[in-house]
Amino acid sequence: MEQTRAAALASMVETPVDVLIIGGGITGAGIARDAASRGFRTALIDKADFGAGTSSHSSRLIHGGIRYLEQGAFRLVFEASHERRVLLTIAPHLVRPLAFLFPVYRGGRIPAWKLRAGMWLYDLLSAFRNVRWHRWLRAKKVRRVEPGLRDRGLIGAALYYDAQTDDARLVIATVRGAMRAGALAANYVETTGLLKADGRIRAAVVRDALTGETATIRAQVVVNATGPWSDQLRRLDDPLAPAILRLTKGAHVTVARRRLANEHAVTLFSPIDGRVMFVLPWGDLSYIGTTDTDADASPDALRVTPADVTYLLRSANAAFPDAHLAPNDVVSAWVGLRPLLREDHASPSQVSREHKVFESEHGLISIAGGKLTTYRVMARDVVDRVAARLHALDGRPLPPRAPTDQLPLPGGESRDLDVLVEAARARGAAEGTARHLVASYGSEAAAVLNLVDRDRRLGESIIGGRPEIWAEVAYAVEREMAVRVQDVLVRRLHLFYEIPDHAQSVVTKVAARMKQLLCWDDVREAEELRDYFQIVERSRIKA
Repeated sequence: MEQTRAAALASMVETPVDVLIIGGGITGAGIARDAASRGFRTALIDKADFGAGTSSHSSRLIHGGIRYLEQGAFRLVFEASHERRVLLTIAPHLVRPLAFLFPVYRGGRIPAWKLRAGMWLYDLLSAFRNVRWHRWLRAKKVRRVEPGLRDRGLIGAALYYDAQTDDARLVIATVRGAMRAGALAANYVETTGLLKADGRIRAAVVRDALTGETATIRAQVVVNATGPWSDQLRRLDDPLAPAILRLTKGAHVTVARRRLANEHAVTLFSPIDGRVMFVLPWGDLSYIGTTDTDADASPDALRVTPADVTYLLRSANAAFPDAHLAPNDVVSAWVGLRPLLREDHASPSQVSREHKVFESEHGLISIAGGKLTTYRVMARDVVDRVAARLHALDGRPLPPRAPTDQLPLPGGESRDLDVLVEAARARGAAEGTARHLVASYGSEAAAVLNLVDRDRRLGESIIGGRPEIWAEVAYAVEREMAVRVQDVLVRRLHLFYEIPDHAQSVVTKVAARMKQLLCWDDVREAEELRDYFQIVERSRIKA
């Protein structure tokens, strides 16, 4: 809760740390978990909520990247396939197998033989340890299992497996894993300056965005893991630092799943520009994504545009001709920026998803590129550099690498989710709520239900007919570092994206509950409501 956040920030300020990580998305969270697990005194800060940027605006996929085979990026596919297997093991509640159909049509961009060969290569690069091997389905079978797909010219489809994740909750779980290993973590702490001594960065000047207070955090090593904001932070170190990023925009829209009636995730080629995109199931919704265009706005001013919506809906309608989706069918939308390595001469879709670690002459370590699936490898590579730098600075021995591929994330201690669901039902949770709690919290669903044992009213649904319960609001504040209304409704519970009114019907009640938990005054409560309604307004797609 906010007191814990304040205590963590105070500790960072009072006692120097070995490594300060700026940026609390999935990469920064992974770096903090790895560094703390190696025994380094570690601090993690973000100017907003953890995961509020790119890491909660992804396609929610943990995948090998089948489309990278066309580019010959075999090493990346191999690495991502391995990491998919790791994440299915250490976070089985948040990373779940997902069946994909990849249909092939007569005269299409990729002939059937080429796709079938690619699928064998995809299985091979995962060392044949994917969830299941791919299968080839003839057209008749495809029509039976996915009747809404375009029928004209259909030859068949590959059925293959990747994984889907709750991206925002994966970030929170990773931050909490870092804290379990001893890291200090504080959201809503903005870096406003970097201080040097003897030509090396030795501290960061920070501002608490909730109180307005400023402070200095001293650190042996500072890591820049700010994703799309990386070049901005690098210029606090060196105003003339050349750009290392090429930012591309990825937009998604959600619609009622019954409109598409898709049983599987579907991989398709957009008829507009031929690039690979997806239609993905998410409970009662389906989401369609993603665009891949160069960003024409700063990371803080990014919006979904009418052109983005038109592109996504036209592509989905071409694949599902009976859907007839129109802009007023969109339930919600989101857009994120990919912080890719700068390649000026490639098209956005062809820019490498590899990552690279940079170190400035003043010692600022920056990580750029990469993808959600490979965040743990990115973190390992950064902490290897941090360990080498600390060894050079004070002669401390190099610690062994942390076994982050074997340590479960919080909630991932049990892989038998059905047993957890039955345990939740035995404690009085309805079937839908039990499944929702296990999918969100894994083995920690019991801790949420412990709050209900203390106050039965917390077992009531936040919104009638939905599985979310009031205990989750308390849990988000007490255990998951939520300090703002938007933290709860947007990233912890996702009601912002899943309810047509963006949860405006319950936001006043949620704010009132958080006011009690966090001891807000009336002014703070009013500010929280104002800011939330502003987020809703900014999410509206304007012509």
